[in-house]
Amino acid sequence: MATILDSPAVLHGKRIVVIGGTGGIGLSGVKAFVAAGACVVAVGLDREDVPPLTRDSGKAARFIHSDATQSETAPKAIEECLKAFGGFDGLYHVAGGSGRRWGDGALHEISNDGWRLTLELNLTSVFYSNRAAVRQFLSQKTGGTVLNVTSVLAFSPAGQHFATHSYAAAKAGIIGLTKSCASRYAADAVRFNALAPGLVNTAMAQRATNDPQIMAFVKTKQPLDGGRIGNPSDLDAAAVFFMSDASRFTTGQVLAIDGGWSVTGGQMPISS
Repeated sequence: MATILDSPAVLHGKRIVVIGGTGGIGLSGVKAFVAAGACVVAVGLDREDVPPLTRDSGKAARFIHSDATQSETAPKAIEECLKAFGGFDGLYHVAGGSGRRWGDGALHEISNDGWRLTLELNLTSVFYSNRAAVRQFLSQKTGGTVLNVTSVLAFSPAGQHFATHSYAAAKAGIIGLTKSCASRYAADAVRFNALAPGLVNTAMAQRATNDPQIMAFVKTKQPLDGGRIGNPSDLDAAAVFFMSDASRFTTGQVLAIDGGWSVTGGQMPISS
């Protein structure tokens, strides 16, 4: 069955910045954007081993080592996109991650640093990138598209195995920011949307993937396609859609790509 990813021209001529584009969901998106015809500037702290992303016209992706929590990162990436590819059409913000290492967890256990640093990584970074993008779009008077990655945990919690309340609050904040910006900037032809993945097989998911009890729960909580954990590429078709002109009449939406997480209860394993 053909999908939007089968069209090599759906993003032809688009110039996109991906914040958190050097691994996991973000890198998968970068590859999908390039395959669909876009030129990409990808920003991140880690980079997986990938072949050069090129087309006949030359290098189609540039990778920048930079920290999404720094306010200057997104403006520099957009400037690089303008310089390298002659324009800026879209922002895909994927950067984020668990705050457990700082002390995130259940509300009664969260440390001050766990709260502050988790919000900084998962919400403040989005504020910085979205602000930079909309400033550039307004300056260009061209419109554009912003796509943020939130989490199904923002609106469909699973308290026993996934109680990181600072993370959930940050991801819920992304939804609020996305929707309020969509309302404010629709008249300027700037679209804001979000993707809400379930559990996806990335570096952040290692705690869950190494725990048989959690994975038994996930199998029933994400029952689609055999009850599996998600793959980064599961988000690619939606990301391409929101970066493309096919989504030109869509803004303020949150699309759950979660294997059924948000509409199923899930079964807790019976303790022996």
